[in-house]
Amino acid sequence: MNIFDCRLSIADWSHPDSRRRRCEPHGSPNLPCWLFLFLLIFSSLTVPGIPAEPASASATAPNGASLVQAVDAIGMTVGDMDRSVDFFSKVLTFEKVSDVEVTGSDYERLQGLFGVRMRVVRMTLGGESIELTEYLAPRGRTFPSDTRSNDHWFQHVAIIVSDMDTAYRMLRQHKVQHASSGPQRLPDWNKNAGGIQAFYFRDPDGHFLEILQFPKGKGDPKWQHTDKLFLGIDHTAIVVKDTEESLKFYRDTLGLKVVGENENYDTEQEHLNNVFGARLRITALRASSGPGIEFLEYLSPRDGHPMPADQKANDIAHWQTRVLTRDAAAAAQATRNRKFASVSSGVVSLPDRSLGI
Repeated sequence: MNIFDCRLSIADWSHPDSRRRRCEPHGSPNLPCWLFLFLLIFSSLTVPGIPAEPASASATAPNGASLVQAVDAIGMTVGDMDRSVDFFSKVLTFEKVSDVEVTGSDYERLQGLFGVRMRVVRMTLGGESIELTEYLAPRGRTFPSDTRSNDHWFQHVAIIVSDMDTAYRMLRQHKVQHASSGPQRLPDWNKNAGGIQAFYFRDPDGHFLEILQFPKGKGDPKWQHTDKLFLGIDHTAIVVKDTEESLKFYRDTLGLKVVGENENYDTEQEHLNNVFGARLRITALRASSGPGIEFLEYLSPRDGHPMPADQKANDIAHWQTRVLTRDAAAAAQATRNRKFASVSSGVVSLPDRSLGI
C-alpha cells in the first residue's frame, strides 16, 4: 500500500435541499450546499489477481460529468484554535466566517475516530477558504519535530501576495518561523516558473505555508491585483511518492484535469524547500473551480520520511482537502473499484447544518 501525504473529503451537493439553499455564509454563493461526505486516504492498493478498473470507468459520474466539480476548503488540524485563528486573521488577514462545535456518531464515522468532539472554524481569504479543526477529544499527536519539506506528510497552501518584499517584512515583524532561508525568485531559464517569487514558513503548530507572487503573464490574472497584500489561495501542494500513482486517484478516478507540469531544481529551489539537492517533478491539477492541487514528487533526494501508517485526523500533521461532487455514492463506488482505502465507514449524512453543509 502506497500512502501519500494527506486526506480528501468528498461532499455531495445533489441532495434536493441543496438545490434550494446556497452556502453564502461560507463565501461561495455560487456553490450549492453539500450534505454527504466521506474521507479517503490517498492510498493505492494492489490486490493480486484483481485488476483495477480502467480510468475511463471511474472518472465520470453516471451522467457523464466529472465526479468532482470543485475544490472547496483546505483543512488542517490545530492544537489551539484561538491561537490559530489569531495567527491567520492578524498575520495573514483571513476572515473568520463560522465557528462551531460538533460531536456524535456521524462525525465519528466520518473521521474514523471514536469519541470525537471537534471545534471547526472556517476562514476565507479572497474567494478561497481554509478549515481549521481542533479535536477537543480525542487529542492527537503534535507535529513531528524533524519534519522536512520532502517528507510524505508534507502539504502547504500557496497564499498569493501582491508584493513579496512587503509581505516578507510583515511576516518577520510577527516573528514567523522560517522554512525557507528567505524569499526566492525562480530563475528565468525555467520557462514555466521563471520570475515567480516564493517563501515557505510555518504556523504556530508547525504546518508549512507559502507566500507566492506571480510575475505579469503567469498565474490567474486575478493575482495581479494590488489593492490588498494577501490576495487568496492559488493551490495546495502535497508531496507524493509517485506522480503516476497519484494521478490514478486524482485524474483517473475523480476527474481533475492536469493543467501544468514542470521540473524545478537549482539553488533557488533548494533554498525555497530547504532541502539540499532538491529536484522536483511538479504536476498541477484543477477542477472546474476552486484552488488547484499540486503534486511535488522529489526526484532527489528521495529520503523523505514515509507517511505514518497510523496517522489519524486528530494528529496535528493531518491535512484534508474537500472536493465537491453531485453524486457521493458514485464517487465512493469509483474509489472502491480502484481499490483506494476509505477512512470513513461509508457515505455519511450529517444530522444538521452545524458545519454549514
